[in-house]
Order: sequence, then structure tokens, then C-alpha cells
Amino acid sequence: MEIETIINQGETLALVTGNEKIITDVQSALDLVMSIKYSVDTNKIVIHKKVIAEDFFILSTGLAGEILQKFINYDVKIAIYGDYSRYTSKPLKDFIYESNQGKDVFFVSTKEEAIQKLVTI
Repeated sequence: MEIETIINQGETLALVTGNEKIITDVQSALDLVMSIKYSVDTNKIVIHKKVIAEDFFILSTGLAGEILQKFINYDVKIAIYGDYSRYTSKPLKDFIYESNQGKDVFFVSTKEEAIQKLVTI
């Protein structure tokens, strides 16, 4: 896992990348949050969806809800970028739409879009 610090419009963000799954369960998500809070000193995370377990995107597992609730409890804003076109689940599409209307969690297509979402909230 690589954590890069991005400063954009006076906001500090953590860009998380890697070749393996970084978020696989609630504990790994909390570990990521704590690593970022202490190493980068920010509560804004940009992350590619490929490093998140696929179960996160299957809402019936409850994983997305549990993880995102922890992020909100720890006052962490996250933008997850990637291609969501292959998902056909209406509940997931509705979840993504509703998340994007808020100020804590965003699902977008590109890294640049993710950065922009987090610097404008």
C-alpha cells in the first residue's frame, strides 16, 4: 500500500494506491483510517475501487454499510474512483447516487474527480 499526500486548493488529501486489496473488512478499513490520520494528518481519502474487496459493492453483505459508518464515525471523507458501469444492481446504483448527494462518501469515475469532490466540501 502506498499513501501519497496531495495538497489541492489548500486541502490535504491522502491518495491510497496499491496492487492488492487494502480494504477487505471493517478492521482493515479502520487500520487505513488510523494510518492516514497519523501519517498524513488528514481526514480526506482518495482511493481506487480496485483496492476494495468486491464484497463491498454487494450491498447484501452489509460490508459497505459497516465500513462507511465507521468512516463517518471517525469524521473521514472518502472518494472512491473507478468504473462502476459493470454493476447492474439497482440498490447499488441507488446507494451510489444517494452517497454522492451527501458530504462524506463519493463514488466517481476518475482520480481527478475524486480530488475535486473532496476539496470542495
